[in-house]
Amino acid sequence: MNTHSPQVHGIFDPSTWTVTYVVYDAPGSACAIIDPVLDYDPKSGRTSHTSADKVITFVRSQQLQVKWILETHAHADHLSAAVYLKQQLGGQTAIGQHITTVQGVFKGIFNMEPSFRPDGSQFDHLFQDGEAIAVGALTGHAMNVPGHTPACVAYQFGDAVFVGDTLFMPDVGTARCDFPGGDAKALYASTRKILSLPPQTRLFMCHDYPPQGRPVQFETTVAEQKAKNIHVHDGISEAEFVQMRTQRDATLDMPVLILPAVQINIRAGELPPKEDNGIAYAKIPLNAL
Repeated sequence: MNTHSPQVHGIFDPSTWTVTYVVYDAPGSACAIIDPVLDYDPKSGRTSHTSADKVITFVRSQQLQVKWILETHAHADHLSAAVYLKQQLGGQTAIGQHITTVQGVFKGIFNMEPSFRPDGSQFDHLFQDGEAIAVGALTGHAMNVPGHTPACVAYQFGDAVFVGDTLFMPDVGTARCDFPGGDAKALYASTRKILSLPPQTRLFMCHDYPPQGRPVQFETTVAEQKAKNIHVHDGISEAEFVQMRTQRDATLDMPVLILPAVQINIRAGELPPKEDNGIAYAKIPLNAL
């Protein structure tokens, strides 16, 4: 694997607290886009492309060629702009192989159309644990990091790791594990997997929810997480973590966009099929979650 430091450009979306990343070797090179955001107004049901257009502007300004549009998991807090970016910039969409587990669960919850196949075929590629990812001169790999969802993956390129929702900044901690298929023991193991990397490894968060008074930050290191992460710093045992995570998760509200987001994100960002009036609908299952 390429061990040098790739270029990383983060674009923060304040409405969902999400960071979209572009990782590349140099201006004019190939690139990958990670976790792009489709703007969605829950009051009107309208989608728009303000956040994704910022990604397009950056990619074109650096004359980059998009090889991959990577998702770390099926997000519950934003809709994916993968379809729009693929139309505008090209590239292949990809996610971890265990998305099929998540699709199977939510196909039932949303009673999705019979033609929806929970086999991952909505994505161009499903990565296996450890599989190589070629981005021009960069070679990365996918790393299974389940716990928040069964399908979570991190992507490592050189000294940069995009951790998805496994870890947050040290003063925020870790992701919840109470969604269908979530598992606090698995998340603890996944955090140890990431934190066993070299201390200087750069870690890029999918979100930041900063405590009051701190500006948004989304880059840290393995060393900083091991020393300071409020949930999984060195010395925290699996049992302590599972107890904390379980108690904390019981107090959390559902994300505002979980219902529209998940049913669209397990389709690789495609909207549901239009009905006979030409309109696509997102379903709201009542009293089901």
